[in-house]
Amino acid sequence: MKQKALYTLLAVSMIGAGLFAAPQAHASKEKPVIGFSIDDLRVERWTRDRDYFKAAAEAKGATVSVQSADANEQKQIQQIENLISRKVDVIVIVPFNAKTLTTVVAEAKKAGIKVISYDRLILNADVDAYISFDNDKVGQMQAQGVVDAAPKGNYFLLGGAPTDNNAKILREGQMKVLKPLVDKGDIKIVGQQWTNEWLASNAQSIIENALTANKNNIQGIVASNDGTAGGAIAALNGQKLAGKVAVSGQDADLAAIKRIKAGTQTMTVYKPIKEIATEAANLAVSLVQGTAPKFTSTMNNGKKDVDTILLTPTMLTKKNVDLVVKDGFYTQAQVGP
Repeated sequence: MKQKALYTLLAVSMIGAGLFAAPQAHASKEKPVIGFSIDDLRVERWTRDRDYFKAAAEAKGATVSVQSADANEQKQIQQIENLISRKVDVIVIVPFNAKTLTTVVAEAKKAGIKVISYDRLILNADVDAYISFDNDKVGQMQAQGVVDAAPKGNYFLLGGAPTDNNAKILREGQMKVLKPLVDKGDIKIVGQQWTNEWLASNAQSIIENALTANKNNIQGIVASNDGTAGGAIAALNGQKLAGKVAVSGQDADLAAIKRIKAGTQTMTVYKPIKEIATEAANLAVSLVQGTAPKFTSTMNNGKKDVDTILLTPTMLTKKNVDLVVKDGFYTQAQVGP
Protein backbone atom coordinates (compact mmCIF):
# COMPACT_ATOMS: atom_id res chain seq x y z
CA MET A 1 0.00 0.00 0.00
CA LYS A 2 2.81 2.37 0.92
CA GLN A 3 4.48 1.70 -2.44
CA LYS A 4 1.21 2.44 -4.33
CA ALA A 5 0.75 5.69 -2.38
CA LEU A 6 4.33 6.66 -3.20
CA TYR A 7 3.73 6.10 -6.94
CA THR A 8 0.53 8.19 -6.76
CA LEU A 9 2.36 11.02 -4.96
CA LEU A 10 5.18 10.86 -7.54
CA ALA A 11 2.73 11.00 -10.46
CA VAL A 12 0.90 13.99 -8.98
CA SER A 13 4.19 15.86 -8.46
CA MET A 14 5.27 15.08 -12.06
CA ILE A 15 1.99 16.44 -13.46
CA GLY A 16 2.45 19.56 -11.36
CA ALA A 17 5.95 19.97 -12.74
CA GLY A 18 4.69 19.52 -16.30
CA LEU A 19 6.78 16.36 -16.75
CA PHE A 20 3.83 14.04 -17.19
CA ALA A 21 0.98 15.33 -19.37
CA ALA A 22 -2.60 14.18 -19.20
CA PRO A 23 -3.73 12.53 -22.45
CA GLN A 24 -4.92 14.98 -25.09
CA ALA A 25 -8.48 14.93 -26.35
CA HIS A 26 -8.85 13.79 -29.96
CA ALA A 27 -5.65 11.67 -29.81
CA SER A 28 -5.24 8.06 -30.96
CA LYS A 29 -8.90 7.42 -31.62
CA GLU A 30 -9.83 3.90 -32.64
CA LYS A 31 -12.89 5.19 -34.44
CA PRO A 32 -12.20 8.78 -35.55
CA VAL A 33 -15.00 11.19 -36.35
CA ILE A 34 -14.19 13.10 -39.53
CA GLY A 35 -15.87 16.29 -40.72
CA PHE A 36 -15.77 16.75 -44.51
CA SER A 37 -16.53 20.34 -45.55
CA ILE A 38 -17.01 20.54 -49.32
CA ASP A 39 -17.21 23.69 -51.44
CA ASP A 40 -20.24 22.68 -53.53
CA LEU A 41 -21.87 19.26 -53.91
CA ARG A 42 -23.91 20.59 -56.84
CA VAL A 43 -20.72 20.07 -58.88
CA GLU A 44 -20.50 16.48 -60.20
CA ARG A 45 -16.83 16.11 -59.28
CA TRP A 46 -17.38 16.60 -55.54
CA THR A 47 -20.14 14.00 -55.20
CA ARG A 48 -17.60 11.41 -56.36
CA ASP A 49 -14.98 12.62 -53.86
CA ARG A 50 -17.57 12.42 -51.09
CA ASP A 51 -18.62 8.85 -51.93
CA TYR A 52 -15.08 7.48 -52.31
CA PHE A 53 -13.86 9.32 -49.21
CA LYS A 54 -16.72 8.00 -47.05
CA ALA A 55 -16.20 4.44 -48.25
CA ALA A 56 -12.45 4.53 -47.53
CA ALA A 57 -12.83 6.22 -44.14
CA GLU A 58 -15.62 3.90 -42.99
CA ALA A 59 -13.51 0.89 -44.02
CA LYS A 60 -10.98 2.12 -41.44
CA GLY A 61 -13.62 2.39 -38.72
CA ALA A 62 -14.17 6.16 -39.02
CA THR A 63 -17.44 8.06 -39.14
CA VAL A 64 -17.80 10.88 -41.69
CA SER A 65 -20.05 13.92 -41.45
CA VAL A 66 -20.34 15.69 -44.83
CA GLN A 67 -21.28 19.36 -45.27
CA SER A 68 -21.80 21.26 -48.55
CA ALA A 69 -21.26 25.03 -48.55
CA ASP A 70 -23.09 25.49 -51.88
CA ALA A 71 -20.37 27.93 -53.03
CA ASN A 72 -21.02 30.25 -50.08
CA GLU A 73 -17.99 31.23 -47.98
CA GLN A 74 -20.00 32.33 -44.94
CA LYS A 75 -21.99 29.10 -44.98
CA GLN A 76 -18.77 27.10 -45.10
CA ILE A 77 -17.33 28.97 -42.11
CA GLN A 78 -20.54 28.30 -40.12
CA GLN A 79 -20.48 24.62 -41.06
CA ILE A 80 -16.86 24.26 -39.95
CA GLU A 81 -17.71 26.02 -36.67
CA ASN A 82 -20.52 23.50 -36.23
CA LEU A 83 -18.10 20.61 -36.78
CA ILE A 84 -15.76 22.14 -34.18
CA SER A 85 -18.60 22.41 -31.66
CA ARG A 86 -19.40 18.73 -32.28
CA LYS A 87 -15.80 17.88 -31.29
CA VAL A 88 -14.89 15.92 -34.41
CA ASP A 89 -11.33 14.61 -34.50
CA VAL A 90 -10.26 15.96 -37.89
CA ILE A 91 -11.80 18.31 -40.47
CA VAL A 92 -11.09 17.84 -44.17
CA ILE A 93 -11.85 21.00 -46.15
CA VAL A 94 -12.38 21.72 -49.85
CA PRO A 95 -12.37 25.53 -49.50
CA PHE A 96 -14.73 27.72 -51.50
CA ASN A 97 -12.58 30.75 -50.73
CA ALA A 98 -9.01 29.78 -49.82
CA LYS A 99 -8.35 33.16 -48.18
CA THR A 100 -11.20 33.37 -45.64
CA LEU A 101 -10.63 30.37 -43.38
CA THR A 102 -7.67 31.56 -41.27
CA THR A 103 -9.73 32.27 -38.15
CA VAL A 104 -11.92 29.17 -38.25
CA VAL A 105 -8.89 26.93 -38.83
CA ALA A 106 -7.24 28.54 -35.79
CA GLU A 107 -10.40 27.74 -33.79
CA ALA A 108 -10.21 24.11 -34.87
CA LYS A 109 -6.54 23.83 -33.92
CA LYS A 110 -7.25 25.43 -30.52
CA ALA A 111 -9.87 22.73 -29.96
CA GLY A 112 -7.28 20.04 -30.72
CA ILE A 113 -8.77 19.18 -34.11
CA LYS A 114 -6.51 18.30 -37.05
CA VAL A 115 -7.20 20.16 -40.33
CA ILE A 116 -6.53 18.82 -43.84
CA SER A 117 -6.76 20.99 -46.95
CA TYR A 118 -8.24 18.85 -49.75
CA ASP A 119 -7.58 19.50 -53.45
CA ARG A 120 -7.26 23.27 -52.89
CA LEU A 121 -4.70 24.80 -50.53
CA ILE A 122 -6.14 26.92 -47.72
CA LEU A 123 -4.04 30.08 -47.52
CA ASN A 124 -2.55 31.83 -44.46
CA ALA A 125 -3.80 29.19 -42.04
CA ASP A 126 -2.27 26.61 -39.72
CA VAL A 127 -3.42 23.51 -41.61
CA ASP A 128 -1.79 20.17 -40.76
CA ALA A 129 -1.65 18.72 -44.26
CA TYR A 130 -2.55 19.30 -47.92
CA ILE A 131 -3.47 16.67 -50.49
CA SER A 132 -4.09 17.35 -54.16
CA PHE A 133 -3.14 16.49 -57.69
CA ASP A 134 -0.20 18.45 -59.06
CA ASN A 135 -2.14 21.47 -60.33
CA ASP A 136 0.87 23.10 -61.97
CA LYS A 137 1.24 19.93 -64.03
CA VAL A 138 -2.51 19.96 -64.78
CA GLY A 139 -2.15 23.51 -66.17
CA GLN A 140 0.79 22.45 -68.31
CA MET A 141 -1.23 19.52 -69.69
CA GLN A 142 -4.17 21.81 -70.51
CA ALA A 143 -2.02 24.24 -72.46
CA GLN A 144 -0.09 21.46 -74.19
CA GLY A 145 -3.31 19.75 -75.24
CA VAL A 146 -4.51 22.92 -76.96
CA VAL A 147 -1.08 23.60 -78.51
CA ASP A 148 -0.95 20.06 -79.93
CA ALA A 149 -4.29 20.66 -81.67
CA ALA A 150 -3.72 24.32 -82.65
CA PRO A 151 0.03 25.10 -82.69
CA LYS A 152 -0.48 28.68 -83.92
CA GLY A 153 -3.10 31.39 -83.68
CA ASN A 154 -5.17 33.43 -81.27
CA TYR A 155 -5.76 32.01 -77.78
CA PHE A 156 -8.19 32.93 -75.02
CA LEU A 157 -7.37 31.95 -71.42
CA LEU A 158 -10.54 30.96 -69.56
CA GLY A 159 -9.58 30.76 -65.89
CA GLY A 160 -11.42 29.29 -62.95
CA ALA A 161 -12.92 31.04 -59.94
CA PRO A 162 -10.85 33.98 -58.65
CA THR A 163 -11.52 32.73 -55.09
CA ASP A 164 -9.85 29.38 -55.83
CA ASN A 165 -6.07 29.27 -55.35
CA ASN A 166 -5.93 26.29 -57.72
CA ALA A 167 -7.13 28.50 -60.57
CA LYS A 168 -4.00 30.61 -60.17
CA ILE A 169 -1.69 27.56 -59.96
CA LEU A 170 -3.31 26.20 -63.13
CA ARG A 171 -2.62 29.50 -64.90
CA GLU A 172 1.03 29.39 -63.82
CA GLY A 173 1.32 25.90 -65.29
CA GLN A 174 -0.44 26.95 -68.50
CA MET A 175 1.93 29.87 -68.99
CA LYS A 176 5.01 27.64 -68.63
CA VAL A 177 3.92 26.06 -71.92
CA LEU A 178 2.43 29.14 -73.60
CA LYS A 179 4.92 31.91 -72.82
CA PRO A 180 7.75 30.57 -75.02
CA LEU A 181 5.26 30.27 -77.91
CA VAL A 182 3.93 33.78 -77.26
CA ASP A 183 7.51 35.13 -77.22
CA LYS A 184 8.18 33.28 -80.47
CA GLY A 185 5.11 34.84 -82.09
CA ASP A 186 3.31 31.55 -82.78
CA ILE A 187 0.53 32.29 -80.29
CA LYS A 188 -1.21 35.55 -79.42
CA ILE A 189 -3.27 35.72 -76.22
CA VAL A 190 -6.22 37.88 -77.26
CA GLY A 191 -7.96 37.80 -73.88
CA GLN A 192 -8.10 36.22 -70.45
CA GLN A 193 -10.72 36.19 -67.74
CA TRP A 194 -11.56 34.38 -64.50
CA THR A 195 -14.90 32.56 -64.28
CA ASN A 196 -16.85 33.32 -61.11
CA GLU A 197 -17.76 30.13 -59.21
CA TRP A 198 -16.48 28.02 -62.14
CA LEU A 199 -20.00 28.28 -63.62
CA ALA A 200 -20.53 27.10 -67.19
CA SER A 201 -23.07 29.88 -67.77
CA ASN A 202 -20.48 32.51 -66.81
CA ALA A 203 -17.90 30.84 -69.09
CA GLN A 204 -20.37 30.86 -71.97
CA SER A 205 -20.96 34.61 -71.62
CA ILE A 206 -17.22 35.29 -71.45
CA ILE A 207 -16.51 33.34 -74.64
CA GLU A 208 -19.51 34.80 -76.48
CA ASN A 209 -18.07 38.26 -75.76
CA ALA A 210 -14.55 37.13 -76.73
CA LEU A 211 -15.78 35.75 -80.06
CA THR A 212 -17.60 39.01 -80.81
CA ALA A 213 -14.57 41.12 -79.86
CA ASN A 214 -12.27 39.01 -82.07
CA LYS A 215 -14.71 38.48 -84.96
CA ASN A 216 -14.63 34.71 -84.26
CA ASN A 217 -10.88 34.64 -84.95
CA ILE A 218 -9.87 32.38 -82.03
CA GLN A 219 -8.06 29.08 -82.55
CA GLY A 220 -7.56 27.90 -78.97
CA ILE A 221 -9.37 28.23 -75.64
CA VAL A 222 -7.43 27.13 -72.56
CA ALA A 223 -10.36 26.35 -70.25
CA SER A 224 -9.38 25.41 -66.71
CA ASN A 225 -11.99 22.71 -66.08
CA ASP A 226 -14.72 20.76 -67.87
CA GLY A 227 -17.54 22.99 -66.64
CA THR A 228 -15.97 26.11 -68.14
CA ALA A 229 -15.06 24.09 -71.24
CA GLY A 230 -18.74 23.18 -71.61
CA GLY A 231 -19.71 26.85 -71.43
CA ALA A 232 -17.04 27.75 -73.99
CA ILE A 233 -18.21 25.02 -76.37
CA ALA A 234 -21.83 26.19 -76.04
CA ALA A 235 -20.65 29.66 -77.13
CA LEU A 236 -18.67 28.15 -80.01
CA ASN A 237 -21.68 26.09 -81.03
CA GLY A 238 -23.69 29.31 -81.34
CA GLN A 239 -21.21 30.42 -84.02
CA LYS A 240 -20.96 26.95 -85.65
CA LEU A 241 -17.35 26.73 -84.43
CA ALA A 242 -17.64 23.75 -82.06
CA GLY A 243 -15.00 21.21 -83.07
CA LYS A 244 -13.03 23.83 -85.04
CA VAL A 245 -11.49 25.54 -82.00
CA ALA A 246 -9.24 23.59 -79.61
CA VAL A 247 -10.61 23.57 -76.03
CA SER A 248 -9.01 22.09 -72.91
CA GLY A 249 -10.62 20.93 -69.67
CA GLN A 250 -10.08 19.08 -66.40
CA ASP A 251 -11.89 16.53 -64.18
CA ALA A 252 -13.09 14.02 -66.81
CA ASP A 253 -16.75 14.95 -66.26
CA LEU A 254 -19.05 12.61 -68.15
CA ALA A 255 -20.26 15.42 -70.42
CA ALA A 256 -16.63 16.24 -71.25
CA ILE A 257 -15.82 12.62 -72.08
CA LYS A 258 -18.76 12.61 -74.50
CA ARG A 259 -17.59 15.92 -76.04
CA ILE A 260 -14.08 14.51 -76.53
CA LYS A 261 -15.52 11.45 -78.26
CA ALA A 262 -17.68 13.75 -80.41
CA GLY A 263 -14.69 15.97 -81.25
CA THR A 264 -15.93 19.25 -79.75
CA GLN A 265 -13.55 19.21 -76.73
CA THR A 266 -9.87 18.56 -77.36
CA MET A 267 -8.77 17.10 -74.03
CA THR A 268 -9.41 16.84 -70.32
CA VAL A 269 -7.20 16.01 -67.37
CA TYR A 270 -8.20 12.82 -65.59
CA LYS A 271 -7.52 12.83 -61.88
CA PRO A 272 -8.46 9.43 -60.45
CA ILE A 273 -10.79 10.68 -57.73
CA LYS A 274 -10.89 7.33 -55.98
CA GLU A 275 -7.12 7.68 -55.48
CA ILE A 276 -7.18 11.15 -53.91
CA ALA A 277 -10.26 10.43 -51.81
CA THR A 278 -8.84 7.15 -50.48
CA GLU A 279 -5.44 8.73 -49.77
CA ALA A 280 -7.14 11.64 -47.98
CA ALA A 281 -9.22 9.27 -45.83
CA ASN A 282 -6.07 7.33 -44.89
CA LEU A 283 -4.30 10.62 -44.14
CA ALA A 284 -7.14 11.82 -41.90
CA VAL A 285 -7.18 8.61 -39.87
CA SER A 286 -3.38 8.48 -39.57
CA LEU A 287 -3.20 12.10 -38.32
CA VAL A 288 -5.76 11.36 -35.62
CA GLN A 289 -4.12 8.09 -34.59
CA GLY A 290 -0.62 9.57 -34.60
CA THR A 291 0.91 7.37 -37.30
CA ALA A 292 3.25 9.10 -39.76
CA PRO A 293 1.77 9.73 -43.24
CA LYS A 294 4.06 9.60 -46.30
CA PHE A 295 4.24 13.17 -47.59
CA THR A 296 5.78 13.89 -51.00
CA SER A 297 6.72 17.54 -50.42
CA THR A 298 5.76 20.77 -48.67
CA MET A 299 3.89 23.78 -50.01
CA ASN A 300 3.95 27.25 -48.50
CA ASN A 301 0.48 28.70 -47.90
CA GLY A 302 1.62 32.13 -46.68
CA LYS A 303 1.76 31.06 -43.04
CA LYS A 304 3.82 27.87 -43.05
CA ASP A 305 5.31 25.09 -45.15
CA VAL A 306 2.43 22.63 -45.19
CA ASP A 307 3.17 18.89 -45.38
CA THR A 308 1.84 17.88 -48.78
CA ILE A 309 0.87 14.82 -50.83
CA LEU A 310 0.75 15.54 -54.58
CA LEU A 311 -0.70 12.90 -56.92
CA THR A 312 -0.03 12.60 -60.65
CA PRO A 313 -2.81 13.42 -63.19
CA THR A 314 -3.29 11.97 -66.71
CA MET A 315 -4.03 13.80 -69.97
CA LEU A 316 -6.98 12.35 -71.89
CA THR A 317 -7.58 12.92 -75.59
CA LYS A 318 -9.68 11.08 -78.15
CA LYS A 319 -6.85 8.51 -78.41
CA ASN A 320 -6.93 7.35 -74.78
CA VAL A 321 -10.31 8.57 -73.48
CA ASP A 322 -11.45 4.96 -72.92
CA LEU A 323 -9.10 4.83 -69.92
CA VAL A 324 -12.02 6.10 -67.80
CA VAL A 325 -13.92 2.91 -68.68
CA LYS A 326 -10.92 0.64 -68.08
CA ASP A 327 -10.46 2.27 -64.65
CA GLY A 328 -14.11 1.76 -63.76
CA PHE A 329 -14.61 5.52 -63.49
CA TYR A 330 -17.53 5.20 -65.94
CA THR A 331 -19.23 2.27 -67.63
CA GLN A 332 -19.19 1.83 -71.41
CA ALA A 333 -22.94 2.42 -71.38
CA GLN A 334 -22.42 5.80 -69.70
CA VAL A 335 -19.81 7.09 -72.14
CA GLY A 336 -21.53 5.66 -75.21
CA PRO A 337 -20.05 4.13 -78.37
